[in-house]
Amino acid sequence: MQERLLPGLRASAVRLASLAVVASVALGCGTSGAYVWYRDLPDAKTAAAPAEYRIGVGDTLNVRVYEQPSLTSDVKIRSDGRIGLPFIGEVAAAGKTPTALAQEIQARLTQFIVNPNVTVNVATSPPIVVSVMGEVAHQGVVTLEPSTGVLQALAQAGGTSDFADKGRIFVLRKHPEFRRIRFTYDALVQNLDGAANFTLQNGDVIVVE
Repeated sequence: MQERLLPGLRASAVRLASLAVVASVALGCGTSGAYVWYRDLPDAKTAAAPAEYRIGVGDTLNVRVYEQPSLTSDVKIRSDGRIGLPFIGEVAAAGKTPTALAQEIQARLTQFIVNPNVTVNVATSPPIVVSVMGEVAHQGVVTLEPSTGVLQALAQAGGTSDFADKGRIFVLRKHPEFRRIRFTYDALVQNLDGAANFTLQNGDVIVVE
């Protein structure tokens, strides 16, 4: 009788530990547990092609201001998701596309330079490090190639457990603002509304309930 109970007890312990970690992350990011569906994100992509690359913590960017060599530099995204630039100071970069960031820098430079022309390119991008928690075979930190999606991270964690609710898969993301993004396993596998094109960022936490 005890031998039959042990697997269930172990599963319950795993679930309780996972919930504690998730609660800690949520409280640290100031969330009430609300979520947004991946397809309802403001920048959601429903096309078959993957979305434009999004800058992540640890990336090194080449910021070039045309005919302004003193303002052209290579900058690394800090752990807070920001960079520091001459004249304009601190700029939030993580979570934005290079095109969007270039437009923002360009707009802010107009008060110092007439008709600035700014380009942003990703010079180097480190491996993506995310945490996978909850009902998976192996909880913990996984290292992935840039532009990796949720399914690949789940596969590296050994897949979902027998107790997983495949309709409740979440990505907790800090940058550019905290979001709890919901997926279903079927949507990821079938790429419904571009679910498989959603790419992970450094520091993301995947939770399978």
